[in-house]
Amino acid sequence: MGTITEKEDILDLLHKVGRGEVSPEEAAGQLRKEPFTNLGYAMIDYHRSIRQGIGEVIFGQGKTQEQIAGILGDMAANGSRNVLVTRIAQETADYVSGRGIPLVYHKAPRLGVAYPEESRPGRGSIIVTAAGTSDLPVSEEAAVTAEVLGSKVTRLYDVGVAGLHRILSQLDLLNSARCVIVVAGMEGALASVVGGLVSCPIVAVPTSIGYGANLGGLSALLTMLNSCAAGVGVVNIDNGFGAGFLASRINLMEGIAV
Repeated sequence: MGTITEKEDILDLLHKVGRGEVSPEEAAGQLRKEPFTNLGYAMIDYHRSIRQGIGEVIFGQGKTQEQIAGILGDMAANGSRNVLVTRIAQETADYVSGRGIPLVYHKAPRLGVAYPEESRPGRGSIIVTAAGTSDLPVSEEAAVTAEVLGSKVTRLYDVGVAGLHRILSQLDLLNSARCVIVVAGMEGALASVVGGLVSCPIVAVPTSIGYGANLGGLSALLTMLNSCAAGVGVVNIDNGFGAGFLASRINLMEGIAV
């Protein structure tokens, strides 16, 4: 057995000890193995899945193509699948694929999924709403992240407050969700509007889209933080991944998702 990377691995090992197939000493030896690999430029955490329910995600921004390929190669050797690689350019995706690493690249959010497993029907219901088409890259980062984590995602784009009738026409759909992600730039008012219409949690994502006084997303961030609607939580500016991760945890909580 290689590095133990999943909760199921530990349970399987303990069952084998119980059946007498593995000695307690052998099991202790397996558990003593370092739960990470030191590549010099990265220390890959293989117990992330045991602690958090999902393996380590690679933040691609600032990493070289060679570093990303090296990390992915080691993760594959340790059984990792459906590895998210965020904020990478098409050139990096092409380089990784050229090294024989299977990778599905999503151009709009600049996000890759390495060693993809066969997709299964998503569970629960997350709705991703975007105020405008310009917010689509961040919205797609959130949507794809949630889908990879096992959630059912419905996209509802270009429904900003400048045309309020657009979001109001989708009330039945919004009220079917277990969590709604609201992505908006400019003044960020859509989060308050949606928060006042539904009973489920709202994960609000301010984006850096907007003119000068948007201040790179700061105005949208402050609007969302000061929302008068109850049940609105806010992630960082342009953090679609964080929103997708959090919303998926809410959606897939035991006893809630279907």
